[in-house]
Amino acid sequence: MVKVGIIGATGYAGNELVRLLLGHKDAQIVWYGSRSYIDQKYADVYRNMFQLVDDVCMDDNMEELANQVDVIFTATPQGLCASLVNEEILSKVKIVDLSADFRLKDVNIYEQWYKIDHKAPQYIDEAVYGLCEINRDKVTKDTRIIANPGCYTTTSILTLYPMVKEGLINPDTIIIDAKSGTSGAGRGAKVNNLFCEVNESMKASGVGTHRHTPEIEEQLGYACGRDDLKLIFTPHLVPMNRGILVTAYANLNKEVTYEEVKAVYDKYYANEKFVRVLDKDVCPETRWVEGSNFVDIGFKIEPRTNRLIMMGALDNLVKGAAGQAIQNMNLLFGLPESEGLELAPMFP
Repeated sequence: MVKVGIIGATGYAGNELVRLLLGHKDAQIVWYGSRSYIDQKYADVYRNMFQLVDDVCMDDNMEELANQVDVIFTATPQGLCASLVNEEILSKVKIVDLSADFRLKDVNIYEQWYKIDHKAPQYIDEAVYGLCEINRDKVTKDTRIIANPGCYTTTSILTLYPMVKEGLINPDTIIIDAKSGTSGAGRGAKVNNLFCEVNESMKASGVGTHRHTPEIEEQLGYACGRDDLKLIFTPHLVPMNRGILVTAYANLNKEVTYEEVKAVYDKYYANEKFVRVLDKDVCPETRWVEGSNFVDIGFKIEPRTNRLIMMGALDNLVKGAAGQAIQNMNLLFGLPESEGLELAPMFP
């Protein structure tokens, strides 16, 4: 039985970790960390956990936590994990970090985009970028830190990766248009996320400056063997609870047929349990992946402009956060990768 500690258990991603791990036959949560609710019953914070979780919330003392568990999930704001981790902790426990602290390999880029100093740059190189469908072979029993990818980035990278890797599209022409539900902004009280501010409205955010941009560029850069890839990424806030929909556009490098494009997607994803490449002319919808660890992908060839339109949808709290983190935990401990995650999407 893998003993689990969660720092940030009362955020949306943290609560999703709890929900999913309660159904994991090989994992036991022993620490519900939340500096905002110390000594309060977890089920009083999230009443969906009434009679399911009797524990009270603990603090974020990672050093003490490392003595009690096998793996720590940090579902926390950027900077916290890096400020807490040290060699003694890593000698005892594995860390799956849901923040961006160890995703970017260039500390200067991290500090430029996130506007904070990195407190543990010495661990950046060893951290594995935990996009399982692409990097699972890099996760071994000796891996100490997993950098769990972001929600926008997971959708964008998985949607585009096969096309970039196989050279079907020109990566310099990539434009990513993304839509996310409000849970992606976290549980903290913010005026911009109030009901009256969000309902019956849509808006772009972080136009030209969104901090997931360099993460997407770095990972797709690996796919095409470049370190200078630049693309356009614009996210939008949509008045729904969960879900991300990405529509990406790029110029084709040659004339292709539907069958050729589909064959490339199948080459990478036909055996991937959680990536579903949809049938011809079917477009992904967020409602068909809600509550699940699936990513749905579709595409359309636009011959008039010689472009490929690629679409992807996932649940930002599951495959975009907690579900993917549990996939990584399963890999770290040699468990079936889908354990605890074989959930059909919820509808309605």
